[in-house]
Amino acid sequence: MKTEELMNVDKEFLPKHIAIIMDGNGRWAKAKGMPRHYGHYEGANRVVDIVRASSNLGIEVLTLYAFSTENWKRPAIEVNAIMKILIKFIDDKLDELAANNVIIKVLGNREPFPKDVMASLEKAIKKTENNTGMILNIALNYGGQQEIIQAVNKAIQNGKEVDIDDFKSYLYTENQIDVDFLIRTSGELRLSNFLLFQSAYAELYFTSVLWPDFNEEELYKAIEDYLSRNRRFGGL
Repeated sequence: MKTEELMNVDKEFLPKHIAIIMDGNGRWAKAKGMPRHYGHYEGANRVVDIVRASSNLGIEVLTLYAFSTENWKRPAIEVNAIMKILIKFIDDKLDELAANNVIIKVLGNREPFPKDVMASLEKAIKKTENNTGMILNIALNYGGQQEIIQAVNKAIQNGKEVDIDDFKSYLYTENQIDVDFLIRTSGELRLSNFLLFQSAYAELYFTSVLWPDFNEEELYKAIEDYLSRNRRFGGL
């Protein structure tokens, strides 16, 4: 499907919420004889491309898995490089994202992050909070099981039973629409503790393309696959 054809698809048929597990940065760098952080740097450039393409299509919510609760186990040099890349990404791209009416939100526990990272995240959230366009959720120090347990504890503290819609208000996504389409790059075939509650009826798409090579064309290819499916939500 060509770009112009996809742009003309009725927005009702497109996924409203796309979630992406951005995997393969390290392997991409290794294949090129470069240190792993070089892959993370190039992966950050793909974020801008995919955000722009998603916004242009009219996608309502884009959630990107940037750093999991388990990623702290990686070598300190890699973790520190990711933190620096995150700050640079915000410094370099925030004005463009804000000008394109994107709303930036952060999913996860921000407390363990260094102060300079916290300051950058707060700046991004504050600068875009009054925008009205696509929501860009950046999942940082995020774990789906941890999110559910935290939400359960909040509900218990409020001392009342909750239904599904009530429960959603306790999640990091705070009543955002559920995930329609979950993409994972790099050939891995697992969810890795990502948006477990929100993805209950998501269509899943796995590609062997490494994240730094996942460009606008690859996104359109994935969405074309999504459009070929019949979503029944348990019905016939």
